[in-house]
Amino acid sequence: MIELDLLDLLWALGLMAAAIGLSSWQRLGLTWNLAIATGRTVLQLFAVGYFLAVVFAWRNPWAVLVVLIIMLTIAAVVARNRISQKMARLLPLVWGCLLTSTALTLTYTSLLVIRPETWYEPQYMIPLAGIVLGNAMNAASISGERLVGALQNSRLEIETHLSLGATPAQAIGQYRRAAVKAGLIPTLNAMMVVGVVTLPGIITGQLLSGVNPFNAALYQMLIMFMLAFSTLLTAILVTWGICRQAFNEAAQLII
Repeated sequence: MIELDLLDLLWALGLMAAAIGLSSWQRLGLTWNLAIATGRTVLQLFAVGYFLAVVFAWRNPWAVLVVLIIMLTIAAVVARNRISQKMARLLPLVWGCLLTSTALTLTYTSLLVIRPETWYEPQYMIPLAGIVLGNAMNAASISGERLVGALQNSRLEIETHLSLGATPAQAIGQYRRAAVKAGLIPTLNAMMVVGVVTLPGIITGQLLSGVNPFNAALYQMLIMFMLAFSTLLTAILVTWGICRQAFNEAAQLII
């Protein structure tokens, strides 16, 4: 494997310098945004690289759990902010949904597919958790935002169904199904074109590190199947939880 050093990083930064120059030349107003994004990328990845190097060398289950909880909490906050900041109990709901889908996905994968020596093996647990959490966060954000928007924009229709005797689940069933489908669009699109139009980051990174291409392809299949399950489960749980919070005990829409 060809390893990169700081000099190589400086040459790589030339790409961002060129992007900033193009933005300035075309007067796009993106110069400051590109500069901030570049600085944050360097600082955050340096910090993550050194931190994970310590965690990987330590191989302590509590350290791995702390990393996973931090990742989970950040993902839940980001998803909650995208869905709505007005629903008081939304953050615990999203946190629990992400925890459930990620835990089930990682448990199944660890026990039946990868089977590492220890369940907390950081080499596998942290990268896989990051991939699953990132995509589950997107599914929660998209499906939750779509459902909340539909409930707010279709209040009259929903209340009409309720007045005619429909249960809350029946009154908003079509909106919930549409929201779940929307949350799955990015994952399904990625599965349709993987290996044909795009090479995802996992398989690309493994190929660059010298892994056998066939083995890299097998790992990418595993990743895609994990994402399909976790994103679908997350979208179902988040929309179900929002539906429960959208009505009071008298079956009145309060969102």
